[in-house]
Amino acid sequence: MKKFPLLILGALCIYACNNAPQNNSFSQVLSNTESIVGKPEYLASPYLTPGDKTYMVGHQDGTFPDLGWHVTGEMGGIWNHPIKLMDGFSAQISKEGADYCLDSAKQFVNYPFANSHEFEVEALKLTATRKQFVPDGEEAVYVEYELTNNSEKIQKLTFTFNGFVDLRPVWLGERSEMIDAKDEVKWNESIQAIEGKDANNDWHVVYASTLKPVTHELNASTCDYKRNGMGANASLSYSVEVPPYGNIVLPFVIAGSDESRAEAISSLKKVQANAGEMLQTKASRYQAIANQAKLTVPDKKLEEAFRWVKYNTDWLINDIDGLGRGITAGNPDYPWFFGADSEYALQGAMAIGMKDIVYSTIQMIDSVSNAVNNGSGKIIHEMSTNGVVFNPGNLNETPQYATLIWEVFKWTGDMDFLRKYYPTVEAGLDWLLKENDEDGNLLADGYGMMEIHGLESEMIDVAAYTYKAFIDAAEMAEVLGKTEQAVDYRGKAGKLSEIINNDFWVDEFNSYADFIGTAKEAKHLIEGAIVRADTLNKPWAVEELKATQRRVSQYPANKKQGFVLYHNWVVNTPMEVGVADPEKAIAALNSGSRYVNPFGMFVTGIDRDESAGTDDSGFAKKMKIFSYTGAVMTLPTGVQAIAENNYGRPDNALEYLQRMTNSFSYALPGSMYEVSPDFGMHAQAWNIYSYAVPLVKQFFGIEPMAHLNQAVIQPKMPSTWEEASLESIRVGDNELSISYQETAEGVRLVVTQTNAAFRLVFPHEGASIKVIQGSLLNETKGQTELSGAEVEVLIN
Repeated sequence: MKKFPLLILGALCIYACNNAPQNNSFSQVLSNTESIVGKPEYLASPYLTPGDKTYMVGHQDGTFPDLGWHVTGEMGGIWNHPIKLMDGFSAQISKEGADYCLDSAKQFVNYPFANSHEFEVEALKLTATRKQFVPDGEEAVYVEYELTNNSEKIQKLTFTFNGFVDLRPVWLGERSEMIDAKDEVKWNESIQAIEGKDANNDWHVVYASTLKPVTHELNASTCDYKRNGMGANASLSYSVEVPPYGNIVLPFVIAGSDESRAEAISSLKKVQANAGEMLQTKASRYQAIANQAKLTVPDKKLEEAFRWVKYNTDWLINDIDGLGRGITAGNPDYPWFFGADSEYALQGAMAIGMKDIVYSTIQMIDSVSNAVNNGSGKIIHEMSTNGVVFNPGNLNETPQYATLIWEVFKWTGDMDFLRKYYPTVEAGLDWLLKENDEDGNLLADGYGMMEIHGLESEMIDVAAYTYKAFIDAAEMAEVLGKTEQAVDYRGKAGKLSEIINNDFWVDEFNSYADFIGTAKEAKHLIEGAIVRADTLNKPWAVEELKATQRRVSQYPANKKQGFVLYHNWVVNTPMEVGVADPEKAIAALNSGSRYVNPFGMFVTGIDRDESAGTDDSGFAKKMKIFSYTGAVMTLPTGVQAIAENNYGRPDNALEYLQRMTNSFSYALPGSMYEVSPDFGMHAQAWNIYSYAVPLVKQFFGIEPMAHLNQAVIQPKMPSTWEEASLESIRVGDNELSISYQETAEGVRLVVTQTNAAFRLVFPHEGASIKVIQGSLLNETKGQTELSGAEVEVLIN
């Protein structure tokens, strides 16, 4: 694996270059950049060329077949939200009447900010490498073909680039009067480019090389793929000569706009003129991502996965004019904005220092939620990039928002931020109970994270996240001087703690219940669960559910109690938020450990069987249609790791992280699928929550309290990690780095920081602490407070 260096780079070669590959600046950048080679068996699966204004999705073999299910077959190609520009493109090499399509790459390589496909044209002794990246902040994609002659004779060739224009609206476009129409293509002589336009809308795409084509053809079908939609094709052909054992480069830019033709052409020209500088800017920015929250641990696979999950988080940023800039849920089918997904992802993003995108995502979610939900404080569930809200909110989003705001505030200490968003927290908690808790028992009724039809009673995750919301809201109220409100919130949290640990606890299963409801409500859910388990051929689950069915038939119809039916992952949320009584927590965690496979936690436990324990094969090949049935997901696995850490079991937490890491680069090199190991979204936002919280906040024990100008440092390391370090963690205006080492004398911690006055608090109850370096501020029996540019302690 190559290291990721600082890069100095000149302009990209934007004319045909008869020089060696190492003199091509794009190739120079990639040859010195961290990279991961894809697996041959996954060449016919998606990749992502990321960008915040534009991005591209195709197959690793270099083709652009229809893919995705949210808008069937249309989630791939080149997107410039809220519109799609193209289904993709193809390239053809012709010589002496023979044509060769570049549609079967022998190798795909992924980089943090770019990708490449390598093709072999054996009949011509020619190698063609296609490289691409999306410049930051630009509505354009840069694509470069490098042709290398592996023979001793000059090669005179015709190179044809064929664009598959498909200007169409994003999902739910019809709700905002975005109606797709037939596309038209034409030749623009002045810029030697093809222009595409939707017949009824000001949606435009333009593509060209800086070379002058010898011919162009409208409505061409060169190396096309079967596609749906109302698009149109057009090709550009170039005469080129490749010297013996030499190479040439053909650059292309594809630019678009949902506003005007002039804007698309302006973007085209800008990227053509500045591609080299834009590549340098993006490379340098990704270097900064690598250096921020830089992890060094004995487990190098996990270390690499964490670094790339940071990159993945950046891949999912989408900046929509007139709507906002935020982290989207996943690609290719969820490239828009979610409440719950953001509430998980932004906690992780904040822990790795991504403050700006955290702020802008919250701004968007908050403003839209208040607009569509009449200022009630209810947080939306899902919104397309055209601003249409599909689901105004499930119940879990609103309490999770409170926890997000408190968590971000602890990292930043920004009082203006807290004052701005606390009213939404306050209103949301009021709405949650007034509008959704008919019997007044503090348990809101309705859908939480598990959207199983009919499963909308008093859900365990809603209860657990509501408990955590009241705890966090009380802290915020205290900071803001709202003492009476803080007391009220803490009182509600205390009552919820009792309810969760008593009413939701089911001794028979050593587990918290999926939900609390009446026997009458449970009856049809049990019937549905039996059908599901039977259909999936899970006889153990059928037997268990039928036994539950027999017991429930004896209950009074309207008696409310907790039911364990599905063994859904959300039964672990009481441990995730720390509300579970320790004895119950350990029992529940042990119960949860049965519902795993080599990649992590099942979403729904009854989908597991005995073969799952050793089944490390792909998931995608098992699915005929898109479904989450039988899924193992990264979020439940990350939640389980967090839960294990909360109850003093870092070795168990590490095991879950390692299971999750088994899916890293399984299908898309450098990424982790939503459904492990190779199904659903090939990039997923909440993965950063599943990694950053266990690693930064738990293993390294960083609990930020920026508003108090301090951080608590209390590592809980796995027993196999004798040495570890975490560099450049931002807390308020400070940046700190931690080195951990187990020695014969005890645990040695060295903390360096940019703000020498910042207070570092080292709890050491039950242990002794020796201060080796640092200014002592305060010392009690249970903790020591120090400051200084470098602080060193020995804990035994």
